[in-house]
Amino acid sequence: MNHRPLGKTGITVSEIGLGAWQLANPDWGLNDTAEALRIVQESLDAGCDFFDTAPGYGHGRSEELLGQALKPVRQQITICTKFSNYSDGGRNFDVSALRPTLEGSLHRLQTDYVDILLLHNPPPELMDGNHAPQYEELERLKAEGKLRVYGVSLDWRKELETVIETTNSGAVEVFFNAFYQGPLAAFRQAQEKGVGLIVKVPLDSGWLSGRYRSDSRFDDVRGRWSPEIIARRAALVEQFADLVPPGTSLIHAALQYVLAQPEVSTVIPGPKSVEQARENFAAADRQLPAGVVRAMFELWERELKDDPLPW
Repeated sequence: MNHRPLGKTGITVSEIGLGAWQLANPDWGLNDTAEALRIVQESLDAGCDFFDTAPGYGHGRSEELLGQALKPVRQQITICTKFSNYSDGGRNFDVSALRPTLEGSLHRLQTDYVDILLLHNPPPELMDGNHAPQYEELERLKAEGKLRVYGVSLDWRKELETVIETTNSGAVEVFFNAFYQGPLAAFRQAQEKGVGLIVKVPLDSGWLSGRYRSDSRFDDVRGRWSPEIIARRAALVEQFADLVPPGTSLIHAALQYVLAQPEVSTVIPGPKSVEQARENFAAADRQLPAGVVRAMFELWERELKDDPLPW
């Protein structure tokens, strides 16, 4: 597994990490904690040392499972968790809730510090460090040694620019994939500021794995999509597949496209099984040709830039 610097934080991370939202998470129709622990072990065996979670994932179960599995190797790995999504599913961005929420995460993770703490998709006004008091509290928690780096998990280019320009964030988790490339225009700015970029939703919630078609239907958190949106996504997958080099799977092409962006520190697909985890990590073995990378950008520019898909 190759490693990349996380901006200018002094932390290096595996270029493919583990997104732990799905671990034994009932919201995804999953309850097998033994399989979840096997996924974490498979990640370690593959050379993964970056693990992303949040207290709201599985109502705290994700953090608990990571705490159990990673305790023996705590000093060799990087843990990223978030603030706002309580383990009971509630959301609260009040400054007074930041410390107790972090303490709850530390307890579940069986550690006395996290490497990265992110505000979890806060409202826009809380991304402006010139006015939001949360960043002062994050600085205090950092000074106390309860976290090494702080930042924001966000979705939009404007949000990324605001965080870069107005806060001392060392890392940002950003929504980016071959079908959603709006934030790409701000990646260079993040790099120049020394902000490490963690890419979430790299497989477009599974579509870029090639597993779904126009007649697919969902009964988990993806049930929000209408048949029309599903049909459009399926048609786009076919166009994407036409660009993938022979012998390369769609999953590998999608992850390699993200990693073709030099500003990206790590990408965090969320496997639902050990087999999916193995497939994700194998993407690190090769790179996409530059011409293919360009064609994938042009697909987004032509089909999606002005008419984006709803998440």
